Amino acid sequence: MQNRNTTWLVAGLLALANGCATVHTVDPKDPWQSWNRSVQSFNDGVDDYVMKPVAKGYRWVTPNFVDQGVTNFFSNIDDIGVCANDALQGKFAQSGADGARFLVNTTAGVAGLVDVGTMIGLAKHNEDFDQTLGYWGVPTGPYLVLPFFGPSSPRGVFGLVGDAAMNPFTYAGIYLNPSWIGAAASIGPGALKVIDARADLLGLEKVATEAALDRYEFFKNAYLSRRNYLIHDGNVPDDDVLKFDELKDQGYGPWDPNPY
Repeated sequence: MQNRNTTWLVAGLLALANGCATVHTVDPKDPWQSWNRSVQSFNDGVDDYVMKPVAKGYRWVTPNFVDQGVTNFFSNIDDIGVCANDALQGKFAQSGADGARFLVNTTAGVAGLVDVGTMIGLAKHNEDFDQTLGYWGVPTGPYLVLPFFGPSSPRGVFGLVGDAAMNPFTYAGIYLNPSWIGAAASIGPGALKVIDARADLLGLEKVATEAALDRYEFFKNAYLSRRNYLIHDGNVPDDDVLKFDELKDQGYGPWDPNPY
């Protein structure tokens, strides 16, 4: 997990380096900066006092092989949505390959705990409903920081809703009885996924803290660069090619754009 998460942090550093002289100038992609900075400060507080301590505790009590198994499990569940978004974007061959990957990992990989698919050459892809909306021509909209969720955009909000609709755990609370069992089955896995993802990012905090003159700009540029790469399937517009060539020259390509 750490290598793929390092890439989007480095992307933010490169983007920040290009514009650090104008940290507080008006950015047409970020007209809501006052709101966004306030929400990021709130999110940083939640992270410092809740998420980070919980993640450190999780890392302390969880053996590496168990941690990797949890990461693999949720990655396998995510492949359900990946397969659906492949099809919605007209990538039918990739959808079939991702469907095969899900079946292999669910069966031979013991419910996805072991990534057998990668071992046999079925590559991991990352597609989400935000990308699908972008493929359909829906504009991104301004940069937006959401409470608890972090960097996003108006289109990204609808993307989150679509992703939730493609996640089987969303429906556990509806169909399982009694209701408290359904709620636990729906909320519990989501909470574990967030904790696991936060634990995997613990080793990368020093990069952002020491490299960024402005944490807000750092994470904004990292997010926008990552989403740009995803939407274009790696074929970024000419004015952004240099940025990603620099990443590759430093050994950070190809990107795995899923930071969680």
